[in-house]
This record gives sequence, C-alpha cells and structure tokens, in this order.
Amino acid sequence: MKIFKDKHILQKEILKTKGTSFVPTMGGLHKGHISLIKQSKKSKFKTLVSIFVNPKQFNNKSDFRSYPRNTKKDIKLLKKLKIDYLYIPKFKDIYGFRPKNKVFLDKSSKKLCGKFRKGHFEGVLNVVNRFIEIIKPKYIFLGKKDYQQLYLIKKHIEKRKIKSKIIECKTIRENNGIACSSRNSNLSKSQMKIASNIFYYLKNLKKKIKKNYSLFKINRIKKDLINLGADKIDYLENFNTKDFKKIKKPNKKYSLFFAYYIKKVRLIDNI
Repeated sequence: MKIFKDKHILQKEILKTKGTSFVPTMGGLHKGHISLIKQSKKSKFKTLVSIFVNPKQFNNKSDFRSYPRNTKKDIKLLKKLKIDYLYIPKFKDIYGFRPKNKVFLDKSSKKLCGKFRKGHFEGVLNVVNRFIEIIKPKYIFLGKKDYQQLYLIKKHIEKRKIKSKIIECKTIRENNGIACSSRNSNLSKSQMKIASNIFYYLKNLKKKIKKNYSLFKINRIKKDLINLGADKIDYLENFNTKDFKKIKKPNKKYSLFFAYYIKKVRLIDNI
C-alpha cells in the first residue's frame, strides 16, 4: 500500500495504471467501508481509498470537531486489506485549485438532509467533484446508507457527462440492525440499544404500511420514536428511490428515509 499526501505525486503514480476504483471516506473506518473496499478490489482496476474529513459539508462546527478520527487505526486496517493507494490530503491539496466542472445540485438536494443541514450537500458535491478531477476514477464505490448523497452524486456525474461510474453497494449493518456509521462510535451501549429498537420499529412499520398505507401517520410515529429514546427527529418520509419524489402509495421502488438524534449524535438511515 502506497500512501500519498500530495495530489501531484499521486497523479504521477496513477498515470502508470489502467485506472482506479475509488472509495472516498472520512476515516473512522468500519464494516461498511470494508465492504466497499472488498467490492472495489474485485474490479480490474487499482483500489484507491481517501481519508479526508471535509469541513465544508458540516453545518455545525462542534459536529466537525467531534467527528470520529483515528488515522493510525485506519491505516493499519487498510494495510491488512491490501489496498493499492491511500490518499490523505490536506485542505489546501483539495481546495487549492479551481475545478473545471461546476457542481450540479439537483433540486432534490433541498429535501430530507438538505432541509435540515444547510449547505451540507453543496459541501459534499464540491469535495467529490474535486476528488474526481484529481483522481479521474473509473469507478466510485458508494453505500446506499447515504442514499440521498449517492443520488445527488449520480445526478452531478450524469449532468456533467463525467466518465466515472458510480457502483451502488448495499447498506452494511451492525448485528443489532443499525446501519454501520463512523458516528456509532460516539454512542454508549444503552444508546446503541435505543438505535436498534428504533430500527426494528421502523422496519416492522414499513412491512405494515405496505399492506395498509393509512398506518403511515407521521406525528404518531414520531411520538413512538421519542418514547423509544430518540431526543429529536429531523424527518421521516417515504420517497421513490428512482426520482426522489414522495409516494402516495407503496411500490417496489420506495424507501422509508429517517434522521434523528440520540443526545448530540445524529443518525440517518433508509429501509
């Protein structure tokens, strides 16, 4: 595994290859990241992982400061996984140039997380656009846990006719059902239990509303989540995963999207 901190040196190395499969991360690596990396390693291209906690996608400074970081542990794990390249850039390496492509932000960016985290998706698309211009990956591996983010990145790539291809990968879950996330390390055992109870409640709810959509009464469901231990609910919505529009009745192409807080930890998921 070769480690790079300078984009110019990285680019010289990449030029020698047929191309790269890219797994962007903010570190705090977990089973979800491992799954993406293993999928990437199955491709015919070299696997490149990045670790960069992007300040521009945080709408809250304390959230940025408390984001889990453990680069030494991450490097040790990536060596075991035998990836080809690790890119750990500084802020200036990513933001010290003007990208050729202007970010395309689909109107669906105003929904769900976009409604509650002002500037979040602008920050996400900005950094992904810059990584794409530096690396020019053949494939980008992204998990479906952050489905809205995945959807917006795909729309940007399509609109700007970028040659990189997004590979969608299934959400990897902990044994207790909750989606793997770097933020999970900020939860205590009792808080993990709350998150697990919320997941199974919503999973069962989705099964019920498939049969009877009139059971989808948001205010009542939110009260149930508070009773289960959630401190605050940002949203709970059913959306068609193909066009990101609200559904009026259940169909095969929809997911239940939700975001809530346990104390100061914000958890998002879709089922």
